[in-house]
Amino acid sequence: MTVEITRMTDADAAGGLIADTFHVDEITRWLVPRVEDRLPMQRRFFTMWAGHALEHGDVYGIHESGELAGVAVWFAAPFPEIPGEQEAIASFAGDNAERYRVLGELMDKLHPHEPHHFLAFIALERGRTGRGLGSLLLEEHHRRLDAEGIPAYLEASSEASRRLYLRHGYTDMPELLRIPGGPVMYPMWREPRSSGQAG
Repeated sequence: MTVEITRMTDADAAGGLIADTFHVDEITRWLVPRVEDRLPMQRRFFTMWAGHALEHGDVYGIHESGELAGVAVWFAAPFPEIPGEQEAIASFAGDNAERYRVLGELMDKLHPHEPHHFLAFIALERGRTGRGLGSLLLEEHHRRLDAEGIPAYLEASSEASRRLYLRHGYTDMPELLRIPGGPVMYPMWREPRSSGQAG
């Protein structure tokens, strides 16, 4: 199979793939307790953020034999807030909007203030994991960060994803992100690497 990474221009395609991947994870189950609401709400949420990244960040798509297989959404921090974000979330999340707000505030509280690039989301289409595609997506942007001497930050949403990021040079931040009554997230930091270092 041929694999190609491109810059994306379609927020709906990017947001839809991320939502399809994440609508069954622990964080989404906490955000949106009703099963039938999870996918439509998360599609709206991730599409909104992908659209913001098209203007203020970088959205990469990885393709296998011409089919979109994964997406990575990066921002150069600090970056502007989404205009009217809370109002937009309230319009599609209804009673769940408060949970989105709480999670956003917890993330903001732990987010580093020094300049860096922020990996907001990375997702592979279901059935395409375990083949190195996530690593290829990470390495695509890491090459730029390493060349320019820029650190990176993310919040790993599971122990499995944390292990992947550890292999790519990320280290754990001092404080975990603890969602009240929900799962734990793992804030992580990556210093830029010199050309002699791998990953």
